[in-house]
Amino acid sequence: MDQLPNLGREQEMLEIMGLKSMDDLFSDIPKKIRSKGPLPLPGPQSEEEIIRDANKLLGANVDLDCRPSFLSAGLARNFVPSMVPMIATRGEFLTSYTPYQPEVSQGMLQAMWEFQTMISELVELPISNVSMYDASTSAAEAITCAVRVKSKKVEKPNTVFVSELVPPHRMSVIQNYTQGVGIEIIKLPHGEDGLLDLEKASSASGSCAVYVEQPNSFGILDEGLMRLREIVGEKTAIIVGVDVTTLGLVEPPGNWGADIVVGEGQPFGIGPTAGGPIYGIFACTKDFLRLMPGRIVGQSIDTSGKTAYTLTLSTREQHIRRHRATSNICSNETLIALMGAMHMALLGPVGLEKLSTRILASTVRTMNQISSIEGVELAFPNSPVFREFAIRIPGKSEDALSHMDKLGVTAGFDLGNWWKDKSSWILVGCDERTSELDIKALKDALKSWVEESR
Repeated sequence: MDQLPNLGREQEMLEIMGLKSMDDLFSDIPKKIRSKGPLPLPGPQSEEEIIRDANKLLGANVDLDCRPSFLSAGLARNFVPSMVPMIATRGEFLTSYTPYQPEVSQGMLQAMWEFQTMISELVELPISNVSMYDASTSAAEAITCAVRVKSKKVEKPNTVFVSELVPPHRMSVIQNYTQGVGIEIIKLPHGEDGLLDLEKASSASGSCAVYVEQPNSFGILDEGLMRLREIVGEKTAIIVGVDVTTLGLVEPPGNWGADIVVGEGQPFGIGPTAGGPIYGIFACTKDFLRLMPGRIVGQSIDTSGKTAYTLTLSTREQHIRRHRATSNICSNETLIALMGAMHMALLGPVGLEKLSTRILASTVRTMNQISSIEGVELAFPNSPVFREFAIRIPGKSEDALSHMDKLGVTAGFDLGNWWKDKSSWILVGCDERTSELDIKALKDALKSWVEESR
């Protein structure tokens, strides 16, 4: 190649492309949609000035930890021990990709296997994968997996019954997964007490699967779900979405008949992070092993007889072949899932029970204080709850939440965002960090709005 003339780098590149100016480079862009004049950007800044401006912009955000917060609705504020990010940011974890070569990835593979083991023990099912993207994709994948396994063995093929209280954002993901493959979704009704109508749930017998959540989107723990197996029969798969922190006190779904358990793993290892990245859990019985989504790490022995780990049963390449795919989940949330494993390992069984107890105690205390306000009613006063509970107020939830926000309290979630007929309902969520001062601030803020709105 001939030596290029000594030109500026920009002009040098333009000449190689056969262009004379930057205007020639963008000549294909219609003039009427081009920017008029230079962008309103500041001039060059020092590092100190950049940091100052960045902090100013970040300061506009309201951090859930900087004020009393009772916002939950699927993603919970939580406390993650400082040891978790310290371990997770080690180079071995932070930069690891898919361990296709197990001989040089034993540490990573063992950590993934430990995560699977903890999830299996948590929900009392024998098999777990190495995580999913979130609870919604886990639920949708569980439904399609159940149809693949059960459809030829039941009287109602390609039919799945789903609780009507599944929140709309999760229902949307389920519909996206099922609408193009001929799966029929039928809603299961709940009674006025918020509990599943077990009599009508019997219609799910003979279908591929039934999907319910424990607790449901109103925060209610439904004891009746433990009878679901005898109601729907042995052929129909039972899929249960869980709040993993309940399992320190509540009977694991695997013990009362669940075939697949899914849920949000986020309470272990990572904060709400504005909705993501987070991770989902997926565990099942052996019947679903061959057709379950995601990756599985297996434990074996090497040629020397030593314990060895490797990805097993399902490979990424299988997932990319669409005509043979069991799932579109080719990857997972390994690093974040491992942070969850680190958090669970630090808690241990006793720590998990204490965590669950703290959350439940905060919820009961908050519920008692809020329900004492004249004009505020518990939506389901006789139904047991764990982390969340719904209240009815004398006015629009949107107005009440805005009022309390100005007083420095994030008071909960407007259930009118999910169901229009619940526009005067607020879902109040508690966590292990909820303090007496937080509860008092919520009570005072809500009481002041009720008094002003009269």
